[in-house]
Amino acid sequence: MSVTALAWVYLVVAGLLEALWAMGLKFSEGFTKPLPTVLTIVLVLCSFLLLSKSMKVLPVSVAYAVWCAIGITALVFIEYFYMGVELHFKKILSIVLILIGIVSLQLQS
Repeated sequence: MSVTALAWVYLVVAGLLEALWAMGLKFSEGFTKPLPTVLTIVLVLCSFLLLSKSMKVLPVSVAYAVWCAIGITALVFIEYFYMGVELHFKKILSIVLILIGIVSLQLQS
């Protein structure tokens, strides 16, 4: 696997971990529940570590934007499938627009 491909793998995993630690923040209830708090901190550290590894190869602007987009998109689907939050057209359109922006940013790099 090339260095660039590995950087993208790191970035995708980091983005998915971002969604998980964001959910961990919710379940930690303001860091008052020990287990969700510890899991959240571990997930944050792992996500940042992988994000920083991807930034050794990828441009910072692209890596950060993709990381955020993966996290946002994953959170929307986690809320929909596991928390019963409705998925409206405006939410789907917003995600599509974010993804179009990320692709556009990548094409400019």
